[in-house]
Amino acid sequence: MLAAALIAGGVGGGIGYWAARDGDSGSGSTTVSASDTPTSVKREAGSVAGVAAKALPSVVTIDAQGGDGEGGTGTGFVYDKQGHILTNNHVVASAADGGKLSATFSNGKKYVAEVVGRAEGYDVAVLKLRNSEGLEPLPLGNSDKVAVGDSTIAIGAPFGLSNTVTTGIISAKNRPVASSDGGNSKSSYMSALQTDASINPGNSGGPLLDSGGAVIGINSAIQSAGNGMGGSGQAGSVGLGFAIPINQAKNVAEQLIKTGKPVYPVIGASVSLEDNRMGATISDEGPGGTAAVSPGGPAAKAGLKSGDVITKLDDTVIDSGPTLIGEIWTHKPGDTVKITYERGGKTERVDVTLDKREGDD
Repeated sequence: MLAAALIAGGVGGGIGYWAARDGDSGSGSTTVSASDTPTSVKREAGSVAGVAAKALPSVVTIDAQGGDGEGGTGTGFVYDKQGHILTNNHVVASAADGGKLSATFSNGKKYVAEVVGRAEGYDVAVLKLRNSEGLEPLPLGNSDKVAVGDSTIAIGAPFGLSNTVTTGIISAKNRPVASSDGGNSKSSYMSALQTDASINPGNSGGPLLDSGGAVIGINSAIQSAGNGMGGSGQAGSVGLGFAIPINQAKNVAEQLIKTGKPVYPVIGASVSLEDNRMGATISDEGPGGTAAVSPGGPAAKAGLKSGDVITKLDDTVIDSGPTLIGEIWTHKPGDTVKITYERGGKTERVDVTLDKREGDD
């Protein structure tokens, strides 16, 4: 589970009644059974127990082992009937090149898995199970339609405890999150759904469900109180979990299944990644000393220059470079967005048609 820099088995128990009988010369005690045992109690389809019972058979615990023996446990879920599994890139990154991947279902069935495609920036990966059949994909919801206060159900393998179900609500929407697992992988950026459902390391890649059992997000990051903002330790849940909206994850997954490579929408400008809360400032130069504003790119065509401070994308306030990147990545190449920026004390607004970048190189 990533630690986010803010700029995620059913539980059963019978109820027994114990009675001591004074003066009983026999065993000294008797037990009285409840009128209904857990197996005979009917759970409504819309209850948490009903949703969990239906969703658990489509959730897998992923074991990723790198060639050097390093690895860990995460979660994924059945995306389609062809055997594709949707999860986080950081769950499988250690085993993507020369390692071993397996996926285990709640009924104990275990399959060898292979990577179809990974998107480091989106933190999304698609796996394919070998020799699988009869898989039931989880229904996908509409993450654009969720509201703060909506009920949520998270399923995953926190600290390796497979088939764990937790509940909460949507605490916030469009939360800018930039995160890294502290390894060699690039940072990922998202305009995330925030939930207070208890999620911990190992929940990564698992589904965040709505009250009807539809997937509205992929649990991906937590705010860790144990080691400060942006840390990479294994602190537990503090009620601040972040999920990639499923509408975005679906677009990424379809691209990965189709080509094996991610496609990112871009404005053709490099911005500072400092969290200054004043906006996203276009840098003086790009990576490797390149131009900060790509000649002939979308930003250049719109008249943007180094030093311009982008403060809004459409109606969304932009307070930093990571926020801008996360918001841009909720769109597709070819979309036209309105960018508000400040230059020399004046505020301007321009239309920018997004270009694309293929791959993570």
